[in-house]
Amino acid sequence: MIEFNSQNDFVLANEATYRNWLSIVAKKEDHEIQDLGYVFCSDNFLLDINQRYLEHDTLTDIITFDYCVDKNLSGEIYISTQRVAENAISFGVDTNTELRRVMVHGLLHLCGYGDKEDIEKELMREKESYYMGLFTK
Repeated sequence: MIEFNSQNDFVLANEATYRNWLSIVAKKEDHEIQDLGYVFCSDNFLLDINQRYLEHDTLTDIITFDYCVDKNLSGEIYISTQRVAENAISFGVDTNTELRRVMVHGLLHLCGYGDKEDIEKELMREKESYYMGLFTK
């Protein structure tokens, strides 16, 4: 089950399309989605989570809480829609493209991919690009 919720005024259009796409990504990674929640929020909402639970005092676009067991994906993915919009401008892409990148990024974390080391970042970017290409409107 994949749920989408907002703590701000953001509305995800075509939720069924996103659910299908994320399910395809999980299957291609040899995982199955059990209970996955995406929460769209403001910078301040996500900053509070970052400070409270991770002891980081920085803005970020995404925080992923991993509750997975083996190949069964379960977790909460918080996304700052403000940060996504600003990053889209910085990266020269539209906001929906950047949103999809961040959404699949969180899912890939749940599949076991990291992004701390340069080699991990490179693999993460390759995976993101590949899976974004599978998104159909």
